[in-house]
Amino acid sequence: MPARPPRRHVFELRRARTQGGPALSELLCVVGPTASGKSALALRLAESVSGEIISADSMQIYRGFDIGTGKPSREEQLQVPHHLVDVAEPLENWDAAQWAGEAARLVEEIRARGKLPIVCGGTFLWVRALIYGLADAPRADEALRARHREWAEREGRAALHRKLAEVDPPSAARLAPNDFVRVSRALEVFELTGKPMSEVQAAHGFREPRFSARFVGVARERAEHDELIARRVHAMLEAGWSDEVRSLRDRGFGEARVMQSVGYRQVFAAVCAGKAPDAEEIVRATRVFARRQRTWLRDQPVEWLPADATKLP
Repeated sequence: MPARPPRRHVFELRRARTQGGPALSELLCVVGPTASGKSALALRLAESVSGEIISADSMQIYRGFDIGTGKPSREEQLQVPHHLVDVAEPLENWDAAQWAGEAARLVEEIRARGKLPIVCGGTFLWVRALIYGLADAPRADEALRARHREWAEREGRAALHRKLAEVDPPSAARLAPNDFVRVSRALEVFELTGKPMSEVQAAHGFREPRFSARFVGVARERAEHDELIARRVHAMLEAGWSDEVRSLRDRGFGEARVMQSVGYRQVFAAVCAGKAPDAEEIVRATRVFARRQRTWLRDQPVEWLPADATKLP
């Protein structure tokens, strides 16, 4: 992704430079769209700066969801310490607040060891929650969420999105109709408070960072990235993604939140129908998801590094 000046800074880079040296900060954030090479870059940078990696991936925290999440291998986790991977059971529901609390604790512990915390992942809301905290919104209401799930199953996810467009147009414009988790959360906030999520977030402002951070990512052209997505999807299917999903379903984890994510949703539906997953359907869905991520990232002050970068400039 080519670099471009940010139009507005949702994240504010506050850093100092040593003479002739790289930027200094309390933590390094490796961000970017799915399948862009974030994990590999974070691993190389961690080795070059004596860092430890904190996963900011809302799916990699769950045990058993390995292939479709692109979870770091055992060898990679031995090569560089990784945190917040495989820390939750499949039916637990971690949210941004819980993750950010754990991540903040880890940032301080890693810095106390004289290492650089490297936050790596594509769940940008969680990264923002770590650095800026969260808006003053109510905690999750499981009864409401269950009602939303029933509604989506009965009338389709687009029905929830249409309702959100009625009560909170800015949030609806920002969220895709298929993004059930975030659409449900925005509706939940409105139903519990009577205020649109967009209004609650605007009141917070996300202006005062708790940590100074430097943001980097892997520079990819659109065509190259699309090809990487296709290769990754096919590799995951060849690695036994369907068997993993079938095993998780048979162990009673079909209702896990991760099963509703891009890729797992399509594989789960195919497994339940007794069919082979449609690789091209998953590729298309993943490319759409990556496109939304790229759109969001255009407004962020990210330094785009070469795909083979081994150290910070």
